Amino acid sequence: MRKTVSVSLVTATALLLGGCMVGPDYVRPTIDTPTGWRVTEQGARNLANTAWWEQFNDPVLNELIATALRENKDLLIATARIEEYAGRYGVTRSQLYPQVGMGVDASRQRGSVTNDDAMSQTYSTYGALLGASWEIDLWGKIRRQSEAARAQIVASEEGRQGVILTLVSSVAGGYIYLRDLDRQLEIARSTARARGDSFRIFKDRYEGGVISILELSQNKAQYEEALATIPQFEKNIAQQENALSVLLGRNPGPIPRGKDIDRLSAPVAPEGLPSSLLERRPDIREAEQKLIAANALIGAAKAAYYPSISLTGALGVASGNLSDLFNSSSKVWQYGGSLGLPIFTAGLLAGQVQVAEAQQQQALFAYQKAVQDAFRGVNDALIDQDRTRVQLAAQRQQVDSLTRYADTAQLRYDNGYTSYLEVVDAQRSLFNAQLSYTQTQQTLLQASINLYKAMGGGWVAASEQAGSAPSVVK
Repeated sequence: MRKTVSVSLVTATALLLGGCMVGPDYVRPTIDTPTGWRVTEQGARNLANTAWWEQFNDPVLNELIATALRENKDLLIATARIEEYAGRYGVTRSQLYPQVGMGVDASRQRGSVTNDDAMSQTYSTYGALLGASWEIDLWGKIRRQSEAARAQIVASEEGRQGVILTLVSSVAGGYIYLRDLDRQLEIARSTARARGDSFRIFKDRYEGGVISILELSQNKAQYEEALATIPQFEKNIAQQENALSVLLGRNPGPIPRGKDIDRLSAPVAPEGLPSSLLERRPDIREAEQKLIAANALIGAAKAAYYPSISLTGALGVASGNLSDLFNSSSKVWQYGGSLGLPIFTAGLLAGQVQVAEAQQQQALFAYQKAVQDAFRGVNDALIDQDRTRVQLAAQRQQVDSLTRYADTAQLRYDNGYTSYLEVVDAQRSLFNAQLSYTQTQQTLLQASINLYKAMGGGWVAASEQAGSAPSVVK
């Protein structure tokens, strides 16, 4: 009875002490956030929590993104990584509870016949034993390890969200670039056809003695210049299709097309103050969870300085005869406890604490850098979008002016007022301006994509729904 009371007192005391945890509790670092952005979007609605890519109004793009969210290999890897860390958390957390196991054994032996006849007999042994062990978490080592493991689960989930953020942005941006290349190829082929028709006319006029070999050569050079651009565009298109196919989780191949780049609507810019990025950006939240984990591991390392107490017990049966195994006389039991206290470790524990503290500092600086990179990303995207919009308007006027210039130069040449060199110059300038204009269209649409990527937001959850991505239980 007295033994039972003593064991109960020890256990109760251990449970009371189990509320103690060494090491620092996590406190979010103070971040110096800007009061606003360098460029603001007037009248923008807060669309950061919606499926922003649907604002392009291209069903083909919507389907491509849905496919990528289902089949992209990087996303599948990130999902599996969450399961890995969930398993690690379960392993770590299990140490908070008693571990119970069971063993059954049977053996038959014969002793030596050289000395003692009593040892020469053959005999059997049978046993069944139920054992338990429990390390009492007096100083919070296991709880700190569990805290770190839990933070790593959340960090892996945020990492997966970051993959989604990058994936959706990459598919949308890649598709926009593909449509830009399509338009450039269209311009090149159209220009080549027009110049080819012109060359045939010029060839007939030269053979008729109407124009000189110089004019014919100039016209032919223009035609060949347009032809030379076509293979490069075709190569770029094929390579971009291959890149998009891999993002979709498929082997390289053709990509379906939807709306022309002229008909794509740029998404409305999302709103948000710089401080909101701390909660919206998956990469920032991931960095903070890694900081939480590193902070918790300091406590786990410091707990190694303190005594550790373990309780063990066993209950079972043992007999030399299988028929007697479950008789009352065959019962065996055992219980005990152990206490361990480090005395001299030659700097082992101090080194482990130093490692944990250094890793926490690394995680802190990584978190601060992630925040700064996020601020820069949003500012860059806003500036890019604002200035590119102005550039596009100017280029639109330039294309209109050069179109009139080319028409006028051709008319002047046909009426004998100027040399064909002026026509060549006008048409070459128009061709280059048309290509630059569609490239700037792509840049403006890409700037909108970059802004949504930089702002982060709840649209990541919307993207999962669009792709019917597998959910992971936290």
